[in-house]
Amino acid sequence: MNVTRIFDFPYHQLENYPQEKCFNYKEKNSWKSISSQQFITDANKVSSSLLALGIKPNDKIAIITTNNNPNWHILDIGILQIGAQNVPLYSTLSEKDYGYILNHSDAKYCFVSDDDLYEKVKAVQEKTQLQKVFSLKDLKADYGWNSFLKIGEKENHQSKIDALKKAVKPEDLATIIYTSGTTGTPKGVMLSHKNIVFTVFKTAKGLDLTQGNNRIISYLPICHIFERSASYYNLFMGFEIYFAESIEKIGDNIREVKPHYLAVVPRLLEKIFDKIVDKGSALTGLKKQLFFWALSLGEEYEPYNKKSFFYHFKLNIARKLIFLKWQEALGGNLQFMVSGSAPLQHRLIKVFTAAGISIFEGYGMTESSPGGTLNDLRNNGLKIGSVGKALDGITIKIADDGEILMKGDNIMIGYYKNEEMTKKTIINGYLHTGDIGEIDEDGFLTITDRKKEIFKTSGGKYIAPSALESELKQSRFIEQVMVIGEGEKMPAALIQLNFDFIEEWAERHQYKITDFTTDERLIQRIQKEIDFHNQKFGKWEQIKKFEITDDEWTIDAGHLTPTMKMRRKIIKEKYKKLYQKIYNM
Repeated sequence: MNVTRIFDFPYHQLENYPQEKCFNYKEKNSWKSISSQQFITDANKVSSSLLALGIKPNDKIAIITTNNNPNWHILDIGILQIGAQNVPLYSTLSEKDYGYILNHSDAKYCFVSDDDLYEKVKAVQEKTQLQKVFSLKDLKADYGWNSFLKIGEKENHQSKIDALKKAVKPEDLATIIYTSGTTGTPKGVMLSHKNIVFTVFKTAKGLDLTQGNNRIISYLPICHIFERSASYYNLFMGFEIYFAESIEKIGDNIREVKPHYLAVVPRLLEKIFDKIVDKGSALTGLKKQLFFWALSLGEEYEPYNKKSFFYHFKLNIARKLIFLKWQEALGGNLQFMVSGSAPLQHRLIKVFTAAGISIFEGYGMTESSPGGTLNDLRNNGLKIGSVGKALDGITIKIADDGEILMKGDNIMIGYYKNEEMTKKTIINGYLHTGDIGEIDEDGFLTITDRKKEIFKTSGGKYIAPSALESELKQSRFIEQVMVIGEGEKMPAALIQLNFDFIEEWAERHQYKITDFTTDERLIQRIQKEIDFHNQKFGKWEQIKKFEITDDEWTIDAGHLTPTMKMRRKIIKEKYKKLYQKIYNM
């Protein structure tokens, strides 16, 4: 069958690669499965119940889930195939944000994954147009998933579902995704069926995988377009999808499932890498020497055998002695990882690719569904440090001020109820991304910074914070860092330490730290790290002062977005006193 709308993906799978284990989830410590056929049967039950509740084409249904699960996908297809729209929300938003988005999106019903979310939404329901809040869990209450599915059983809606499915055009609106936003009010990005289907097909062409028989793990927030498009891609390819129990258990789940590829965000990859290095540091004698010898070899890696024969001879030894264990820790089947959502340290790409686990960094955004560019090992399509070449059918160019502009069938319809913002963002068919970049003579795109994040010091010098931050985060002492200094005399940094590593460091030196933020010896050690990494930057860019925050930066506390990007405004506000101390205010 010809896939032109999102809900065609499961039908395509049933026809071409019917899976007994289409979706897999943990229940009472054992894996349970849902087949392709069951997926479609249940999606039709969802459509029947929505029709019985009076849902019509273009009505909006909101979904909020803490962990990815089959019912989210079943509900998604059930909504889309009757011409209604899915409005997914992050589980980490505040009640105020829920009130705003549910009201702004005109959502008629809302589905939640747990009791806490149910209470949060119920608290704001009166300020919205929500008629009822349902749970994605089977409950005895009338708002449980099982109760919802029974609503449509009184009459046969199948012929109506089939007619509504036929009426949905590829250009029709499929979903409104509210950007978590590192600044300001959330904006509702309107994406059509065509936007997302186009991206899935072009990504499939950019990744070298054969259809059927692969296992993948779904763990990034499903309301984020990166994970959502990846899920549609996996359906199209006929892969078995396993839902991680939680982000904390992702390591265990990877070892159990043994996935063939992973979609990752940089922060997660940094954490995986830090854990590997911590284990290497705990080794002694020759084993420890070998570990760090292999690591330094990995850091010198270049693709396409550009290094000498002797280098590759040593690398083969490192792969057998050290890197094989890395592969086993990640399940043993991992062919590659796709990274998106934020800039990735070049060192990580080199080391993992040297270890036999290629990392393909790509670039895109919610507004581009999230298609854009992708690195690819074939035909010299990988350049470490770049985010790859434009996917087939997508045009990318650089504006006079350095901003990346993008055009193609992946570009959003616009922002919901915000024509003014849409006109400012899409000009002559080109999406103005807000990112700054360069395209080299081979067509590789490199991101240099976010347009909004580049700032000037009072001396008129431009500072690109993400390049500095990426460099500083290579230090094992530093977990998170935010470069500050807009309008000030010099750049400085707010730092969240890697508390676990520092405790281990202190123990190793038989030294007791009572206060991480004021300990002189620790501060001197951090200064040494900053001095080392500062060397890569011009005098005007170097970090002149820093302050250490006493708490961890988390999603729940508001420091980070759900995909672990920093919320700069909030971080600056939270540590206003430290900011004032740095600049003697």
